[in-house]
Amino acid sequence: MAKENILEGKLILAVDDEMDILSTIEELLEGCTIHKATNHYSAQQYLQSYNYSIVILDIMGVDGFTLLRIAVAKKFPTVIITAHALSPESLEKAIKLGAVSFLPKEALAELKSHLEDVISREGRSAWKEVLEKLQGLFSRRFGADWKEKNEFFKEFEEELKKSTDSEPATRSYAKRNKNLKK
Repeated sequence: MAKENILEGKLILAVDDEMDILSTIEELLEGCTIHKATNHYSAQQYLQSYNYSIVILDIMGVDGFTLLRIAVAKKFPTVIITAHALSPESLEKAIKLGAVSFLPKEALAELKSHLEDVISREGRSAWKEVLEKLQGLFSRRFGADWKEKNEFFKEFEEELKKSTDSEPATRSYAKRNKNLKK
């Protein structure tokens, strides 16, 4: 299937407490069926009632990490988007809880190509590409040495270097760290 058509007809859940963000997502993903939720309760209802090709979750205002746990348990590839909660800690938590990717809202214009990459990977982690692509943005926001300051990211980058498509780093990391209830 051609990359430009890979999202065509996909059922996507977008969760954000800001209606303008949901409207932007809907515009960017023309050709997809988008379910929109502005609060935790309606998002949870959607997650329990439908099978999604992909889920897009904000962190703040909707209890996104709890929703991430639900989406991952249902095996929905889930991308975190955030503005106010953009931090190494939220990035780490998203990885540990099983998100396949992470996109700062300031890069929302790239959402369509970002999701095309996620869908083409058939739900496998895109963390290696995300960290490479957003390295400049993260370094500006977190400081040039943000990964070196954090033991988790040092280990995670080593895992990414060793990982294969059949055993992505997030899956092998999660297997070793099953008690992630943060």
